[in-house]
Amino acid sequence: MSGQDSKKEIINWYPGHMTKARRMMQEDIRLIDLVIELTDARAPLSSRNPDIDELGQNKARILLLNKADLADEEANRQWMAFFRGQGIYALEINAKTGAGIREIQPLVQQACREKIERDRKRGIVNRPVRAMVAGIPNVGKSTFINAFAGKACTRTGNKPGVTRGKQWIRLNRSVELLDTPGILWPKFQDRDVGLRLAFIGSINDEILEKRELACKLLEFLLRYYPRDLQKRYGTDLPEGENAPARMLEEIAAARKCFLKEGEPDYDRAASLLIEDFRSGRLGRITLELPETNRKIQNGDRAE
Repeated sequence: MSGQDSKKEIINWYPGHMTKARRMMQEDIRLIDLVIELTDARAPLSSRNPDIDELGQNKARILLLNKADLADEEANRQWMAFFRGQGIYALEINAKTGAGIREIQPLVQQACREKIERDRKRGIVNRPVRAMVAGIPNVGKSTFINAFAGKACTRTGNKPGVTRGKQWIRLNRSVELLDTPGILWPKFQDRDVGLRLAFIGSINDEILEKRELACKLLEFLLRYYPRDLQKRYGTDLPEGENAPARMLEEIAAARKCFLKEGEPDYDRAASLLIEDFRSGRLGRITLELPETNRKIQNGDRAE
């Protein structure tokens, strides 16, 4: 696949089932009081679907930065300050371990206090808040719902698109959740947004050119997290225009990724690198910051 072709795939990928899912959300939004949106803490802005902003107008909103344990701690603090500064109810969580989950119930009550007060004045008591859980593929919605409910009530998986149908889940007397399929938006205007979503696994790997994607990730890591790369693979860090490609060759050698002819197996090395990033084995890494004039560099911030 040529660079031009892969760019087109990354920017415009929009499977047909997502059109159906968006239509379903449009129909269901009138039934709910609150939108709980999950994002990936490593790319909190890029992993927010602008369609959800449009669909959730005039609804209470909560933003959960999931997988916060995989993201740079200082970057997490900056993002929390950024969102709260915009008046958004935001919270860092780790749905897999349950970190932050207990703080969500009081946040729901806080975000929906006007609705609850209106119900009280009308003599309606103990009516549960109906919340829609939304987000792009692979941000951990089903894992979050299971953790929030305290039981395995939805199907989970580590591939985008596991949740396809509509599911209502009664958590307790005060909250009901509507799970929705993960949806992307039809076109990414910013190619970097598409790349970040590919890095975190929100775009189906089967349509991506792994070697090119790995080189783009290495370009970022060599600039902002070089020590993490060196620590993980124990290699020298190349410099210059072709540094990402040469770093991929270094990784192939360090992890003994070779073809039968003794040539480096770049595809295998690329898959290994991407999985190391996604799993956190490379360290806590954030792909973007709220302030464009600030840079991530091994935990330090430089103007």
